Amino acid sequence: QVHLVESGGGLVQAGSSLRLSCAASGHTFSWYGMGWFRQAPGKEREFVAGISRSEETQYADSAKGRFTVSRDNAKNTVYLQMNSLKPEDTAVYYCAAVHSISTHTTASEFDYWGQGTQVTVSS
Repeated sequence: QVHLVESGGGLVQAGSSLRLSCAASGHTFSWYGMGWFRQAPGKEREFVAGISRSEETQYADSAKGRFTVSRDNAKNTVYLQMNSLKPEDTAVYYCAAVHSISTHTTASEFDYWGQGTQVTVSS
């Protein structure tokens, strides 16, 4: 079992930056690929960014060039640095873990989920 807790969300203006953190506990963190997803009201949950056990990264087109995913295995934490935020980035952001050596982008492939953190970007 892996327990995930996100933090770092908030209300910011367009063009601002936020760094989300996701702290993991339970099984060995380094065994898991990690992903960030988001869900806006009335929309389906969508992939934002992912990082594999070997720190290969993958991004949604909407995140490329603005968001950076990283992990610190010593701290059992994965991060999502979000720059140049836009109102359309407003959503609940979730981190997720998958016991795999590969990056994954499909929500159903992930084994564990955090409770989410709200990000609101005002125009």
